[in-house]
Amino acid sequence: MVDVPMPQILGLYETHLTVVDLDRSIRFYRDVIGLELATVIENRNVAFFWIDDKRKGMLGLWAIGSAPLRMRLHIAFRVTLEDVLGSAAALKAHGVQPLDLNDNPSDEPVVLGWMPAVSQYFLDPDGHSIEYIHVLEDAADPSFGVKPYSQWLSRPKPTI
Repeated sequence: MVDVPMPQILGLYETHLTVVDLDRSIRFYRDVIGLELATVIENRNVAFFWIDDKRKGMLGLWAIGSAPLRMRLHIAFRVTLEDVLGSAAALKAHGVQPLDLNDNPSDEPVVLGWMPAVSQYFLDPDGHSIEYIHVLEDAADPSFGVKPYSQWLSRPKPTI
């Protein structure tokens, strides 16, 4: 038995759907369902919507054939900042390889600057993408891209 505790799940954070027509789906989820459009990343054919509050939930819509998740499923669990920062060690202690956004082995969570949020990715036994995520209180910085948390902490802060 492993003594290292895993992060405590605070709730489901995000889900992703593939769609045939991204523009039509954006209009539906924004204008009919009433979700707030967070961002559209055109070169990846994806749109993200906030659900309630950005710290509580998100929906990702991917044009068919554009999802980097290779048709595997993805789920993100909301956790504390402390837990996401310690999750790489906890995952390794349980025999699970922590990954970055592009499935490369990583000992450090990444920050998605456009949100901003700290995330640690890994795969379940069936190859599904699992994520621990904590949305930061910091101002969004889309120009940061996706980089390790240590680089987020040491970056020059954007001026408003």
